Amino acid sequence: MKVIYAVRDREPNALEWPFDDLGRESFKLDRLAPANGFTNHDAHDALGDVEATIHIASLIRKRAPTVWDQCLLNRDKHQVDRLLKSGHPVCLIERFGAAPPRSYFGAYAGTNPQNRNSVAFLDLDLCDGSIIDANNQDLAKAVSASPKLIRTISINKVPNLFPVATPSAAHSSLAQLVSAHPEFHKRVGQALADRYANKEPAQHVEQLIYDGFYSTGDKQVLEDFIAADWRDRARIVAQLDDIRLKQLGMRLIFSNASEFATMSYRSAASAAIRDRWLTNEPSTPWTTKATVEKQLHEIANSEVLDQDRICALQDFYHARISEIDA
Repeated sequence: MKVIYAVRDREPNALEWPFDDLGRESFKLDRLAPANGFTNHDAHDALGDVEATIHIASLIRKRAPTVWDQCLLNRDKHQVDRLLKSGHPVCLIERFGAAPPRSYFGAYAGTNPQNRNSVAFLDLDLCDGSIIDANNQDLAKAVSASPKLIRTISINKVPNLFPVATPSAAHSSLAQLVSAHPEFHKRVGQALADRYANKEPAQHVEQLIYDGFYSTGDKQVLEDFIAADWRDRARIVAQLDDIRLKQLGMRLIFSNASEFATMSYRSAASAAIRDRWLTNEPSTPWTTKATVEKQLHEIANSEVLDQDRICALQDFYHARISEIDA
């Protein structure tokens, strides 16, 4: 989809752009593909979606080769990083909500010291040279306020970033000024890191999946865990250093072969499951007894399933809840 946005912004004549039922330009494959010569597209057919995507990609490669080639380069985060740090203005293409994609002209302004893939992009149209002397409080506002004076680019997520062949004199001058002030880069990078410094840490392992990589040693232990039977897995899981892996490993053992979990763990796990199901908290990141009952009621009233299936769902969950409630 990012490639489509880039084509719409940089080479709009390369494709035909259909409209949705509300008269807005549509970028959905089920409208875009037929409008550009792909007939008999079935949006509910996975293979049809693949064929339609290949058709659109082929058109872009043929009709907008410069855009296509740069999008391929953007798959390499090191290439993206080099482009950003070139000292020259660059163009970032993004789309928000139902609005059309648009270009932002900017320059590299720093890297988050806690996440090297998170890079600051200074909008050259929203500032002047005085930004270099902005205090830390103003920089904090610049990375969080709207409209964004400083945007965050994830260089490992294939951003729509393009070199600017003929930048304006004002853009070039400001980009060079910013490039020549590494201390400014450092302060902006810290502002990116501080943006989420006061965020409450996640309490549940399901919310910690992306909180860093696990070690090479743990990778080997995981290989041993996969190859072992349940009895040995209960022993191997204790060798893991990453607390997330330990928790998930113990959950697997408890769910599939609880007899190999310790008595204390079985007791704690059963209590935790019961507490989650029966909690009265109005908002939780998991399904509760109250939400199940509400959803079963909605399914029955909406008549989206036949009565036999509705009864089967009700019987299953009522039995499960009764088991936990006991």
